[in-house]
Amino acid sequence: MLAFSRVRVCLVRRKPPVADLAHVIGEDLQLGPSGDLALVTADAETQQRILHRLLTSPGTYIWQLSYGAGLPALIGSTVSQQQVAAVIRAQLGYEASVATTPEPEVSVSDGLFGEINTTIIYTEKSTGINQALTLSTGG
Repeated sequence: MLAFSRVRVCLVRRKPPVADLAHVIGEDLQLGPSGDLALVTADAETQQRILHRLLTSPGTYIWQLSYGAGLPALIGSTVSQQQVAAVIRAQLGYEASVATTPEPEVSVSDGLFGEINTTIIYTEKSTGINQALTLSTGG
């Protein structure tokens, strides 16, 4: 005697991903051409995410307490340029849209007024195009 079981198949419609707003940390929201809130392009979205990650102090992002590099907290400390670059490289490894090969290049220099100047060159994972991001914190 054969036993048959019923199998229920459900088709799930995938929702399109929600677009992020065009918003650089520390600045106002941007308006689009029709007066609504502007949406970010793919390249700019990666840069927004990197800036957000680098400038967020660990323990302050309530949905993920280990998130962030806390670069502003390093201003005035005795940390070396190599240590700052290592922190940035480690954080870039957590960003899904940053390719791991080739490895991102990070250069750090001290400014005249105590700020830390950083240049990051990374490859956008989805396009394979190199991107440059400059950041100056403190001062």
